[in-house]
Amino acid sequence: MKLIGAGTPLQLTNSTRSDFAPVWSPDGGYIAFARQSDQGSDILSVPSLGVRERRLRHINFPLFHRNLAWSPDGKLIAVVDRASSKGPFRICFVSVDNLEEREFTSPPAGYFMDTNPAFSPDGRTLAFSRLAEDAAEIYLQPVAGGQAKPLTSDGRSIHGLAWAADGHSIVYSSNRGGLNSLWRVPTSGGEPEPLAGIGQDALDPAISLRGKVLAYTQSSGRGNINIWRAKGPRSTAQAGSPVELISSPRTQMDEQFSPDGKRIAFMSDRSGSFEIWVCNSDGSSPRQLTSFGGPLTGTPNWSPDGHWIAFDSRPSGRSEVFVVSTEGGEPRRVTAGNWDDIVPSWSRDGKWIYFCSSRGGDWELWKVPASGGQAVQLTRTGGFEAKGSQDGKWLYYSKLSGEGIWRMPIQDGVGTLALNRKVGRFWDVMDQGICFIDLAAKPHPISFYNFDTQRVTRIGTVDKPLYTRDGALSVSPDGQWVLYPEIDHWESHIMLVENFR
Repeated sequence: MKLIGAGTPLQLTNSTRSDFAPVWSPDGGYIAFARQSDQGSDILSVPSLGVRERRLRHINFPLFHRNLAWSPDGKLIAVVDRASSKGPFRICFVSVDNLEEREFTSPPAGYFMDTNPAFSPDGRTLAFSRLAEDAAEIYLQPVAGGQAKPLTSDGRSIHGLAWAADGHSIVYSSNRGGLNSLWRVPTSGGEPEPLAGIGQDALDPAISLRGKVLAYTQSSGRGNINIWRAKGPRSTAQAGSPVELISSPRTQMDEQFSPDGKRIAFMSDRSGSFEIWVCNSDGSSPRQLTSFGGPLTGTPNWSPDGHWIAFDSRPSGRSEVFVVSTEGGEPRRVTAGNWDDIVPSWSRDGKWIYFCSSRGGDWELWKVPASGGQAVQLTRTGGFEAKGSQDGKWLYYSKLSGEGIWRMPIQDGVGTLALNRKVGRFWDVMDQGICFIDLAAKPHPISFYNFDTQRVTRIGTVDKPLYTRDGALSVSPDGQWVLYPEIDHWESHIMLVENFR
């Protein structure tokens, strides 16, 4: 806690766990917050001068950044939780007096989460964002009961929202104009307008109901992430530390070598929005391939002949698979529907594109003809990212949890566990084995799993923090090099706008 305009910050909690998502009680006497635990998160409250904590509720799942709200009458706290391990996250009300709970929102099929709850100044309406993969909309729902109604139709990401003091508008963070900035939308409906003078990288707005002050976080969210190169499983290079290969003041990741090893495809927001880029294998001559100008675009994957790149993007709100020529031009949509299709990859013969989809309710692997057509489901017990073996006989894949690599016959069959390590998207298949980064070990080792010997050999170590949420690993076709993204710099600031109206 810190007084506005004076003093130094006062530390209120002192735990070995992470404390986050603080919200004030209406009278300013208490702060509710979330604390990470071994089995999820605990919701607690503490007096604003930091004396004795009170435990309000336990949640069996890790909570996210902005997921608590205190009602203006002080009686309720809105909490984000889920009813089961496979169900969507919804918003519940917890009574501050007796800790009784009632479910408030219920996301329909195809939506992953209701989050960012915020009570209106009069306490009659709850605003929240409803998330489908990376796209979200703001909804309004009467606290006394009734249907949730959408307020926005942007099909973009939302990073926090706050009611204006008069209750007539909502300020929220969105990438609807490219990079994240603050926008205002009337609660009666209408076209959102950008807040003047805020600029980019603005997240998590908070508005004083009496002081006419707007606060927000200025941060790129991901930080300065660059692509680094280290020795691969077949390296003949002399010993040496990893080197920074592709960099800019912003973010670059999701890198992949071309089939001939002469080029690299990657995603970057250096142009003002996340787009697909290509460069030479030494990082020189970067060239922008796509120009969607706003929606998150990434996970590029080369076709076997090196002429095309498959990727996912969200121009209509839902994530879809696209293909673009490596020489540039208009991208071609391969999948579409009222669901999300993500993380595409090519079959070794170039005839199919594998991808992860929520179209069946759960995240599973599907394939679609590269020229477009009817999609075919491949997995039934979960699947996320797929890569075909070089002999064309096996399909290796991960699951959304990031725990382990599985394999199944390329034609059809049941998947079996091939590598029991926590890898996320940090893995790649070679002819003799799997190169991967073990995310559970510290510092993270770069390792190689040999198919024949079934042994794991360490080939290097990641020196800096990895960006594990969306990062990926790629091995050059000759096995000489490994690429991965590191966080080189990450900072954030709390900004204040006075006389806000």
